[in-house]
Amino acid sequence: MSFPSTVCARSFVRLGILFAALVWVNLALAYGPIGHQIVGAVADDKLAGSETGKKVAALLDGMTLEKVSVIPDEIRGWDKTGPDDPGIFHYSAHPRIDAQLRDYWHANPPTKDLNSLTPSHHWFHYTDVPIVGGEKYGDGKVGRSKWDIVHMIPYCIAVLKDEVPEDNPRKITKPIAVILLAHFVGDIHQPLHVGAEFFDKEGRPINPGKTAESLEDQGGNTLTLNLASGGTEATRHAKFHYFWDSETVAANLPALPETMPKEERRVKTDAAKTELVREFVAREPKNWRLGSGVALKDYAEAWANEILPLAREAHERLQFKDIAAKRMEDGSVVAAGFLEEKKSADGMSYYDWSGRVVRDQLHKAGWRLADVLEQALK
Repeated sequence: MSFPSTVCARSFVRLGILFAALVWVNLALAYGPIGHQIVGAVADDKLAGSETGKKVAALLDGMTLEKVSVIPDEIRGWDKTGPDDPGIFHYSAHPRIDAQLRDYWHANPPTKDLNSLTPSHHWFHYTDVPIVGGEKYGDGKVGRSKWDIVHMIPYCIAVLKDEVPEDNPRKITKPIAVILLAHFVGDIHQPLHVGAEFFDKEGRPINPGKTAESLEDQGGNTLTLNLASGGTEATRHAKFHYFWDSETVAANLPALPETMPKEERRVKTDAAKTELVREFVAREPKNWRLGSGVALKDYAEAWANEILPLAREAHERLQFKDIAAKRMEDGSVVAAGFLEEKKSADGMSYYDWSGRVVRDQLHKAGWRLADVLEQALK
């Protein structure tokens, strides 16, 4: 994979750790960051006491991968007024990293112009490979870009390996590269961050590479689920992308009553997360290593190809209903509608199946993050 001379927004989670500062956060999404934190915590444990672990700690000014894993989502809180707004949150305990994060945001500001020569940091979190037709990442161009996650992971690796200078147009320094990898390695293991469905104007799924016009569903953000069982009532009727970002992670943690005091919920959730991380560290995930012939710079594409079948199944287990074109506030036209759970051949509910998928992916992602950092920081 070649790197552009200067090198669309979804993430495994939508929230940050600064709940008090981020007034725009909906506390109903409180499980959101946990997926990324689990990945980071597994990598922290795998690297503990190693030379790589010491290098990571130095680059992150003593912060852990678990803590920084949510920063790429947190800085979306800067999008409305910019990071220089004196009233907005900052990482004041780590001024060097805070300054680099501001430079990164300014170099990659949010934009609704998909043809902008300056990319949005939102674009770096995903790719949209069409799930129709069994495509792999390298088989086409629709839904991909030089700014997508499959390109940005190796770009960050190249910065750490001194193959791309820290004073690059994207302002990705070595500390920022580690922060982004801690997040992006989680993102690329979420099926809806890799595979996407496209529709014609009548709401029928199509192969966008074979037609001049197609509608996207913004990674499932414009589709609403209607599941038969599992979770809460809100879970069963969540937005498709949010379900995969957050509810699938929650499915691997104990269900706590909504009436439980917030502090008690936090303590119990943290304990459950710690136990899950301990389990993931102690047991090597199946098939997490890529073949010896895959170069480090090609890992992201190999991971994307590995998860595409899961993205297809995530859609195939559901029935599209009332899909139609919808004009959004920004003037774009997307496909919107509903997804109903179908009976599956294995008899497993969609809620249970998706929870198992995400459990396996979080497990792999944690080990892979540690491995990538070990190789990149040799």
